[in-house]
Amino acid sequence: MTNVTTQAEVSLYPLKARDISKEIDAFVRELEAAGCKVETGRMSSIASGDSHTLFAGLERAFIRAAEGGPVVLAVKVSNACPAR
Repeated sequence: MTNVTTQAEVSLYPLKARDISKEIDAFVRELEAAGCKVETGRMSSIASGDSHTLFAGLERAFIRAAEGGPVVLAVKVSNACPAR
């Protein structure tokens, strides 16, 4: 299976969290620990890396976030957008 350079715009919405910044920061750290490059913004973040790393990182970060309570994760994925 081909492994391609991939970018994803991600937005995590921790529902019922008292401190959403803490939850979002932990999510970003999980992506980075998985080997993804992450640029955070005010409304969303851009995660990039090879496709295998990016999808594995998204899975890992989502599971960790979900272990803390209900969350919504919105993701847009592209192999056509240049990494910043």
